[in-house]
Amino acid sequence: MGELTTASVMCRRVVTAAPDTVFRDLVGMVLACEVSMVPVVGPAGRPLGVVSETDLTAKLEFRGGTASPPVLAGSVVRSRWQRCGGLLASELMVAPAITIGEQEPLWSALRVLTAARVDAACVVNDNGTLIGVLARRDALRVYLRDDAAIRADLERALVSSDVPVEVRVAGGLVTLEGTLCLRSATERAERIARAVAGVVGVRNNLGFDVDDLMITGL
Repeated sequence: MGELTTASVMCRRVVTAAPDTVFRDLVGMVLACEVSMVPVVGPAGRPLGVVSETDLTAKLEFRGGTASPPVLAGSVVRSRWQRCGGLLASELMVAPAITIGEQEPLWSALRVLTAARVDAACVVNDNGTLIGVLARRDALRVYLRDDAAIRADLERALVSSDVPVEVRVAGGLVTLEGTLCLRSATERAERIARAVAGVVGVRNNLGFDVDDLMITGL
């Protein structure tokens, strides 16, 4: 397995709503499908915005808009108060939708979620059409990969990089054993191991004959 992309871990079975989907139907989607947010898509299948559990429960939190405006709250809370009286998806959604390209590296996609302070985002193809949803929980499934699969991927990566070492994997924890010529090669082996999908940590027990990092001052 090469570098993980958004498409490799995203959920492809996505429940969506139209702009004119009514409030109660949105609630039904969230509860029946056990999702935290529903993308709102236009006729061309492009995401316009999203309606989350937080957006829906705002109607309860602010008593249908009868509660006083949260003047001292942040812009996000004020926006939820303004939308809490909405009856249609187009009135309740947060727009524009946060989107991530399907070939975006997973690490980069997760940084998008962090920057936007959300737990999920819409995944689109080159045409901007919705093809899935990436949630943090989807990314976490990588750490449940089988140890044998992790070891096979790592051994292939080490062989192609001409770094012959013994590999053991238990519970996603990699142990590297053996002796290499250069100290820099042992550190390179560890970097390769840490980059393999599903690896939770690396025990680098590799020895070396020559400390080339000391020689070069690195």
